[in-house]
Amino acid sequence: MSSEAAANLSHPNIVNIYDWGRDGEAYYIVMEFVAGTDLKTLVTERGPLDPAKAAEYASQVCAALSVAHGYDIIHRDIKPHNIVLTPDGGVKVMDFGIARAGNTTMTQTGSVLGTAQYISPEQAQGRPLTPASDLYSLGVTLYELVTGRVPFDGDSPVATALMQVNDTPTPPRQIRGSIPPGLEAVILRSLRKDPAERYASAAEMREDLKRVIGGEPAIGGAYGGSSESDRTSVLPAVERTSTPRTAVAPQVRQIPERRTSPWVWVLAIVVLIALGLGGAYALGYLGPSGIVVPTLTGLDEAGAEAALAQAGLVLGERGTANDNDVAIGLIISQDPPAGEEVEEGTAVNIVISMGIAQVEVPNLVDQTEADAIGVLRADGSGLDYDRTIGEYNADVEKGVVIRTEPEAGAQVPEGTRVILYVSLGVEQVKVPDVVGKPVADATADLKAAGLEVKTNEVFDDTAAVGLVISQSPDGNVLVEMGSTVTIEVSKGPEIILVPDVRDKTEQEAKDLIVAAGLTPNVVYVDSLDDGLVVNQFPIPGASASRGDVVEIEVGKLPEEP
Repeated sequence: MSSEAAANLSHPNIVNIYDWGRDGEAYYIVMEFVAGTDLKTLVTERGPLDPAKAAEYASQVCAALSVAHGYDIIHRDIKPHNIVLTPDGGVKVMDFGIARAGNTTMTQTGSVLGTAQYISPEQAQGRPLTPASDLYSLGVTLYELVTGRVPFDGDSPVATALMQVNDTPTPPRQIRGSIPPGLEAVILRSLRKDPAERYASAAEMREDLKRVIGGEPAIGGAYGGSSESDRTSVLPAVERTSTPRTAVAPQVRQIPERRTSPWVWVLAIVVLIALGLGGAYALGYLGPSGIVVPTLTGLDEAGAEAALAQAGLVLGERGTANDNDVAIGLIISQDPPAGEEVEEGTAVNIVISMGIAQVEVPNLVDQTEADAIGVLRADGSGLDYDRTIGEYNADVEKGVVIRTEPEAGAQVPEGTRVILYVSLGVEQVKVPDVVGKPVADATADLKAAGLEVKTNEVFDDTAAVGLVISQSPDGNVLVEMGSTVTIEVSKGPEIILVPDVRDKTEQEAKDLIVAAGLTPNVVYVDSLDDGLVVNQFPIPGASASRGDVVEIEVGKLPEEP
């Protein structure tokens, strides 16, 4: 198919092709930029996807393929690498620019284009492709999305291609039991060797996926492993009418018109020869041999038992061991190893992962920070110190562990780093400066800072009534949270009534005036009332402020002439 034809494909689930060209001997394609992550990267980084999500993604790919197949276009390289997950949760299929039209003369018998782990049996044999070929590749993709592995992965592209033609895939639920049976049925139907036994169209496959997403059973049945097309047989020699243009090689995208390197030509020929001989020749040796032990690592016990039974072997002893890299329940190692030839009925021993070794977090509460770190870093603890986070705590002494994360007594993987929460003591706060503020505002500021307030009212000749005259502690000093701040609030000037000191002796009058908070001033006047106060100013009962002067006139006998 030319890139002009691909450019005719317009669909929300297809990456648009805008242009193509040639620069010397190199061809190029101008495609839509799509922000997101391809599904291969997603599975590699996060592991198997949620089955419902994977089914939804596959359903969207089916929608894209329905459009392409309607134009008689076969993608030829459907795989997770070519499916991009966009930020809005949709998917887009890319690389239609290297697809071929189903009726083009460029689709030559015997040519192989695609990635070995994802190509259909007919594609591996160089036979003409149909829409069912893309659905097989989509089935492989969906298998990988929900199990984290492809159904067939040999030691070389040739070996993998032979497995696509001859081998039966391990049912996905034997690898991951949480996969719904309906979704397994969809996958296995799409992986049937005979294209006629797969879904009739991408639309039909999409309808089955919708049923699975909606919780209904799939119409597609289980894997037809007993059909004639599924049996391992010697394949007829592949007719080659021209030199193959592209080898079966993992994750290699090539434009047919580009010059192919010599090693690719050689590998393509090897593929065709190997496939032409079926299972009789593979990688340079001929003739029957013993049973090859399948790879069991990464499978669970049920999956291993099924794989061995399929190969004519049995499951032997089951051991367990901790492993930091292999999930709980999956096989770490096997004996005999994968690839070794053994007699039929041989028992294969396995070691099953118990996951990362678990250790108990010790109780470090009430220990000093230094002591707690020493415990965590001590040989044999199985743990390590992460960091310290300080917390104010009025009940725990400063520098002492309040709690840990994970908490004491928890069973955690060996090597876990523990966070210490250490007391900073009672929280320190800065005392607000409230001198000169109205008492209501001053009280609010102090309470907002976490402090208690004590108020004393005092007379003051300079500050207006209700204003803070002084505070203790002073403003801007650090104190413990909850401390009490005493503020003095002005009652204004003190009002004093001038006492009546008339007819009092000079001394009596002075004492009364001083006792009232006033200041006496004596003036002597001629009077027969010798030694007595004959007059005063201000008059008795008048209002005065503390310290004001009260003038008294004291009688003194006039001198004789």
